[in-house]
Amino acid sequence: MKQSTLLFFALFFSLLTYAQPDNRVTIGTIDTLQSTILHEKRKLLVHVPQSSGSALYGQQKYPVLYLLDGDAHFNSVVGMMQHLSRTNGNTLCPEMIVVGIANTNRTRDLTPTKTGDDPFLKQISGSVNAAVSGGGEAFLSFIEKELMPYIDAKYPTQPYKMLVGHSFGGLTAMNVLINHTRLFNTYVAIDPSLWWDDLNFLKATEKALSEKSFAGVNLYLAIANTMDEGMTVKKVVKDTTLRTRGMRAALGLDRFIRSRRPAGLTYAGNYYDNDTHNSVPLIALYDAFRTIFKDYQLHVENRDVLDSTVDLSAKFRLRYQKISKLYGYEVKPPEAEVNTYGYRFLQRKQFAKAEGFFKLNLENYPGSFNVYDSYGDFFLAKGDKDKAVAQFEKALSIREDARTREKLVKLKQ
Repeated sequence: MKQSTLLFFALFFSLLTYAQPDNRVTIGTIDTLQSTILHEKRKLLVHVPQSSGSALYGQQKYPVLYLLDGDAHFNSVVGMMQHLSRTNGNTLCPEMIVVGIANTNRTRDLTPTKTGDDPFLKQISGSVNAAVSGGGEAFLSFIEKELMPYIDAKYPTQPYKMLVGHSFGGLTAMNVLINHTRLFNTYVAIDPSLWWDDLNFLKATEKALSEKSFAGVNLYLAIANTMDEGMTVKKVVKDTTLRTRGMRAALGLDRFIRSRRPAGLTYAGNYYDNDTHNSVPLIALYDAFRTIFKDYQLHVENRDVLDSTVDLSAKFRLRYQKISKLYGYEVKPPEAEVNTYGYRFLQRKQFAKAEGFFKLNLENYPGSFNVYDSYGDFFLAKGDKDKAVAQFEKALSIREDARTREKLVKLKQ
């Protein structure tokens, strides 16, 4: 994108920032849910995009990202999603609600089966208590029957759901993929513990991937470099010792999926040579966002902005029709974003381009006070007072507003 377009959008999206009260920068709230399935209260970290429920634009709805080990990864995931979805005018992924699920008993909740005499677990166990393992199905029942209905009832959600997990969380993501496939649209498994239960879980995963249909489901698999010094990927693949089992299991699943191509599954996997098991989540999720939402971005060129004959709103409309088809539900262009396009072109006196955006909002948000008020400003700028009056009156019939009333009174005088 050339400098003129970059400068235009730098000014453009500065209008989409929002102030927060009390001079604090907040990215989410702490919520709690009493679970009858797990017999305990669960802490949730919830981020809702700032454009939701604003006085001007009303309630917007968003896809939901469910984040395992939420207490560890919430800040980084929210920051990354915000950067890719709106900061500096980015539209690389949609704005999303992020639900971070904090842990109470991590080993219990994030392991799918009760492990027996697992030699690899003994080698790396640390604080992992195998005796409490295998509570994964109860935890997934909590997510499906209690957490998801609670989030859908309380927050402005769309039906698109994404599950992100690292390590044991990645193991859980794979367990949901093969045993509860339709619970989420997209799965991100970051260096998952596929060695679990003496590799029995890996065998069950490969069997399910061979037999089931995964139409419409996305999987992103990230594999970290956990090799000892002197090893190579080629050596790891052929190695049979315990020390390489974890990495070998993940690499083996990647090869299996690429060769067998499970029915309907959209798959991408990546090996991160420069990242360890602990450092890989940040870069892996960034790549996952870029891969999963590769068709989401609106590509705006200089001609789209500078040529008054180009109907950029039509390009905008087609983009969201494509996104709706990709993600399986109607995705409307955000009212705030469309409104800002309209005003920027109005300031440039590109009236045809501006009207295209104001009309787009009118189509998608006919019950919004804002769309009529903005369309009134459009006619006011063109000098068409009668049409401006009609739009301001329509806006005020939906909601009383002092500034709109003032504009209307001046026009009638």
